[in-house]
Amino acid sequence: MEDENRDVSDSFVRRYNATIESIVNTIYWVIVALILAFVFRTFIMEAFQIPTGSMAETLRGAHYHVRCSACGYKYDLGSDGLALGVPKCSSCGFVPEEAIRERASNGDRILVLKCIYEFVAPRRWDVVVFKYPVFPDDNYIKRMIALPGETVELIDGDVYINGEIARKPVKVQDELWNCVFDNDYARMEMEGSGKWVYPFVNSSGSVWKVNVDGGRKFSLNSSDGGEHRLVYRPGNSKDFEADYVYNSPNLGSAPVCSDLKVRSYMMAGYGEGTIGIGLRKYGRLYRGRVDFDGFMVIEMTTEGVTVELARKSVDVEVAGRGKAFSFANVDHELRLEFGGERLVYDLGVGWDDAGVVDRNSVGKVAYGEGGMVEIFGTGDVDLYHTAVFRDIYYLSDVLRPRHQEPFTVGEDEYFVCGDNSPESYDSRMWGSKGKGNNNSVYRKGVVPRDYLMGKAFFLYWGDAFKPFENMLPLVPNFSEMKIIYGGKAE
Repeated sequence: MEDENRDVSDSFVRRYNATIESIVNTIYWVIVALILAFVFRTFIMEAFQIPTGSMAETLRGAHYHVRCSACGYKYDLGSDGLALGVPKCSSCGFVPEEAIRERASNGDRILVLKCIYEFVAPRRWDVVVFKYPVFPDDNYIKRMIALPGETVELIDGDVYINGEIARKPVKVQDELWNCVFDNDYARMEMEGSGKWVYPFVNSSGSVWKVNVDGGRKFSLNSSDGGEHRLVYRPGNSKDFEADYVYNSPNLGSAPVCSDLKVRSYMMAGYGEGTIGIGLRKYGRLYRGRVDFDGFMVIEMTTEGVTVELARKSVDVEVAGRGKAFSFANVDHELRLEFGGERLVYDLGVGWDDAGVVDRNSVGKVAYGEGGMVEIFGTGDVDLYHTAVFRDIYYLSDVLRPRHQEPFTVGEDEYFVCGDNSPESYDSRMWGSKGKGNNNSVYRKGVVPRDYLMGKAFFLYWGDAFKPFENMLPLVPNFSEMKIIYGGKAE
């Protein structure tokens, strides 16, 4: 009997010890996991939520999804925008009495690599998180513009480093295009506003047809061998002003942006023909065209004289096949793309290589007669999904750097700007010195290297959906997830 009782007691002790050991092991691994998570968050990667719209549309703070009541175009509006009024639609320009607000969204959530700058130097155009030098308890997010030892200047919306224009990498540039007009949402008439002036009109003798059969397409059917031109609102540059629909309504007059892009999808018939896009800047007309006999061509017309700048042989094969087609003039570079082929011409890196900037009349004499944008062609061709875009425009009516007053970035200093230039409080406008340790101070307008926290690299949570009304947005929106592109090695 005693042996039986001893066996029961020993069995209980073993089970008890095993349970205690299991609990201790669990606590141990929980502590290890917490330590690893803390180390991971502190030194490797951390999640942040975007608090404001200073980086819109690349990264958005709290915002509304708005739909234009006239054309149906959808755009985002910062959370404070509706309180101050409804901005115009970025596609058709209509200003409704009341915005059609589809739903609200919290600020985008991103992942930040915190230790990357311990191993590689920051690169221009990186999206960086840092401690605001004036109040180091606040975290800011902006785009890197100038690096230590460089001289930065903003001229007509572009960034110049050491006297030469700084071109954005292609993937960064794709993020920064702002829609001016999207023909898929064109309306010939808008309720309550009378007849709308359609932006594209035929030049004298041209036979282009717009919005053929309600199909949102441009169609040319010509056999005279002559060139036919569609011009975007001759003499009217209002749509190219550097304001942002994400912000509150622009009550004043913004500078005009002349870095533009036109994108379309082309389908042509058999036989000879041409399709092209023209963009004006500082009195020059740049034209990119595709000749159906197998060439991509970029040319320039100045004071009535036309010169060919670049040519490339290409397998056109346009008959019965739709192909992407675009032409851009951005950062002193002309870019013609057609069906995966690309032709680029460098206009030069000096501030006046693309024409002299007249500070007193930018946006007026710069574009001349005929409008800023034109589409031209010969033969039979249809264009679908045509849209016009403008580049980001860095406003220079700021504390630094002013025209002919460049700002030099010192050792271990950085100069940053927000993508939403009119509504970004950044290096251009900081009016106080930064606070350092032991009562030290940093220069106005710079981010010290000590305050760089990391590089934003992935948007993992944006515009989540609500499974039911009055619930938190819990369903991830996979279409909003994206890599946050930055600089690249030279």
